[in-house]
Amino acid sequence: MGAISIFRRRGGVLRTREALDEGIHPRTLYRLRDQGVLEQVSRGVYRLAEAVPEADPDLLAVAVRVPRGVICLITALAIHELTTQIPHSIDIALPPGSWTPRLPRIPIRVYRFSGSSMTEGIETRSLEGVALRVFNPEKTLADCFKFRNKIGIDVVTEALQKYRTRRRQDLNALMRYAEIDRVSRVIRPYIEATL
Repeated sequence: MGAISIFRRRGGVLRTREALDEGIHPRTLYRLRDQGVLEQVSRGVYRLAEAVPEADPDLLAVAVRVPRGVICLITALAIHELTTQIPHSIDIALPPGSWTPRLPRIPIRVYRFSGSSMTEGIETRSLEGVALRVFNPEKTLADCFKFRNKIGIDVVTEALQKYRTRRRQDLNALMRYAEIDRVSRVIRPYIEATL
C-alpha cells in the first residue's frame, strides 16, 4: 500500500512515529513533503496537502502531539463561540506531574487540573480525522471563573452573557462544574445578575 493511501485511510494526518509504524520510510515522508504532496503541520506531524484544511493548523498539531491534553479556557470559549477574544495561544489542561509539551512555533499555555476537574465535562470532536478533546461549554465557564484572575473577569462575564443568550443552556450542569472547581459561591451572583 502506498504512503498516500495510508494517509487517506488514517484521515489525512499522521505523526512521524505513526507513519513509520505503517511502514512508510522516512525518506518517503521527506520526498513527499518536498514535492508538496504532504504538508508539515508541526515538527513530526504531516497532513495530505490535497485535503482542504478544516481548522486551525496549530490546533490540529496540538491535538496530534498532546493527545492527553484537553483544550480549555479562552481557546475552548472560542471553539464554543462564547467569546469575541482571539486566542493568542492554545490553552491546554493537563494533569499535575505530566510532561509539559514543547511545540516550536506554536504558542501554548498549560494549566494543571487535577481529579474530577480534569476528567469531567470533556467532549471529543473530530478535527480532520484527529480526536480533539475540549471541555464542554458549562465546564469551560466554570473553569474561566476559577482562573478569572489570570484571564480577566471581563472575558468571563462576556462569555457568561453569550452563554445566557443561547437556546440550549444547562444551568444545573454549570453549577455542578462550579462545585467541582470550588467556585459556586463566586459564580452564583453573576448568574443571578443575568436572569
